[in-house]
Amino acid sequence: MLTERQIELLQAIIDDYIDTAEPVGSVEIVRNHNIRCSPATVRNEMAKLIDMGFLEMLHTSSGRVPTKMAYKLYIAELMEEEELPVLQEVALKQRLWTNRFELEKLLRETTLALSEATDCLSIATTDEGYVTYAGAVNVLEHKEYWDIDIAKSTLKILDDYETLNRIFQSVMPGQETYTLIGDEIPVENLEKSTVIFTPFRIGEKTGNIAILGPSRLNYSKTIPIIRYTKKLLEELGGSW
Repeated sequence: MLTERQIELLQAIIDDYIDTAEPVGSVEIVRNHNIRCSPATVRNEMAKLIDMGFLEMLHTSSGRVPTKMAYKLYIAELMEEEELPVLQEVALKQRLWTNRFELEKLLRETTLALSEATDCLSIATTDEGYVTYAGAVNVLEHKEYWDIDIAKSTLKILDDYETLNRIFQSVMPGQETYTLIGDEIPVENLEKSTVIFTPFRIGEKTGNIAILGPSRLNYSKTIPIIRYTKKLLEELGGSW
């Protein structure tokens, strides 16, 4: 059971790590956040959070970074979802509107819009085997993919429908959106990645839209964008 101080500290560490991609130290936490305790107290609490599995140290001299367990708690209980600006909703609808009568063109435009809105790799598939994507270059903007083996594993899945399908089939059905973090993604070398996806249905056609990016995603912004895009996709497709 986490104390209020530990929850406050964990949220501050996650927020800072999402913003900077740099391990977070006790001095930075005290300086950047309104946490009423000393750096020494923060270090003691960090040590407890490491023992509980919410933080890890990449190197003995570095700060701390969140684990998959921390991100899961953050998504489920700590983050406040950002509301999409009305102008962004209108712009997205206008962008997809002209392609609403042809599914493949609609999905292609959807991936382009999602990649631009999230700065991530965006993917759309249908259960008939169609795959389209956009924003592959976005992954290289994140330091997690500067390792050539990680980059190759990430980009390779774009040409492999069976692997994408395995990702989308690796969860229990019934949710609107799914978030797979690290080793939850059934692909090697994606331990520092997140896949967020949502199934869609347009008439008899079904499939998934997804984004792939580093595990330190801005979840509070990204999840609402994907949820709204799925709603819009099904509304526009329903005009057939």
